[in-house]
Amino acid sequence: MSTLSIIIPAFNEGKTIHLILDKIRKVDLGIINKEIIIVNDCSSDSTEESIQSYQKYYPELPIFYLKHTLNLGKGAAINTGIYKSTGDFVIIQDADMEYDPNEYSILLKPILDGFADVVYGSRFIGGKPHRILFFWHSIGNKFLTFLSNMFTNLNLTDMETCYKLFRREIIQSIEIKEKRFGLEPEITAKISRIPGIRIYEVGISYYGRTYEDGKKIDWKDGFEAIWCILKYNLFA
Repeated sequence: MSTLSIIIPAFNEGKTIHLILDKIRKVDLGIINKEIIIVNDCSSDSTEESIQSYQKYYPELPIFYLKHTLNLGKGAAINTGIYKSTGDFVIIQDADMEYDPNEYSILLKPILDGFADVVYGSRFIGGKPHRILFFWHSIGNKFLTFLSNMFTNLNLTDMETCYKLFRREIIQSIEIKEKRFGLEPEITAKISRIPGIRIYEVGISYYGRTYEDGKKIDWKDGFEAIWCILKYNLFA
């Protein structure tokens, strides 16, 4: 029986992390088991207490809790989770409610059918619901994807998506250096160079947050992503 490792980086998500855990707990993946790895990136709120409380109420749910003693960034938290995972497949899940765990099966299908090694969930294709939010964010995302595609020779529509699903041996074979949002272009650049890699893309839903809701990414992260696209495609 196969297992899906679900990596959840968490920073100051104490008020909402139980909601995403509820969704993951209720998802039926058929014969696929779930391994949930939460990495608390030195939160200053009630994130730890919320996770430990959830573990107490649902001891049957395989939650593995890790924490950083310093705030190292989202990329560092994801990296910690990846290298602790033991499942056949690995997916990244933000602790907020922007992405729907009910769509894990959509991402798993190309791999389970034997076609893919990596599957990206695109917010810009398909007929799934998408919250209408920031014009310049969408332009920025499309520009970063376009720039990344120029160097990787891939035709992705959403390089910056959170939902990336990998065969575990693929993602664990990559040395990840970025500690913040540069992780996305770094991973994309490095997997694009793996001989014979099979990358697929599927349409997913997107329930975006506003800054009032707790969204953390800003324009500085966009410049970091541009630098990382250049860095890992030209100089690495």
